[in-house]
Amino acid sequence: MHAEAPAYADTDWLQISVLYAMLSRVAPGPAVTLGHAVAVAMAHGPAVGLAMLDPLVDDPAMRRHHRLHAVRAHLLELAGDPAAAAEEYRRAARLTASVPEQRYLNRRLARLTDAGAGPESIRRAGPGLVS
Repeated sequence: MHAEAPAYADTDWLQISVLYAMLSRVAPGPAVTLGHAVAVAMAHGPAVGLAMLDPLVDDPAMRRHHRLHAVRAHLLELAGDPAAAAEEYRRAARLTASVPEQRYLNRRLARLTDAGAGPESIRRAGPGLVS
């Protein structure tokens, strides 16, 4: 679906969310839930995607996984909550052992402090943490 879109803004997130729903029925798991939450958030709004992540936040193993916090940060950023997004980016950067991922997450965190970095400028910036 990503490859079929002429540009990032033309991505068919509704179709991607439907495909993730199908995948979650046959191969459920935290990674599928993360991708599904992003697709749903892009199709229906970040609050809907964030709600899908709530069960993962309650899972002790997932609470220690940087990708959960990175996805939450991205969706909080899209929802217009830069303070909560910043905290999630910080947590994600602390939890990953990957230096390139730490750099990426810290760059996303730094963008939150730039003037005018609201949800629309973030959405236009490209996929970021999107599936």
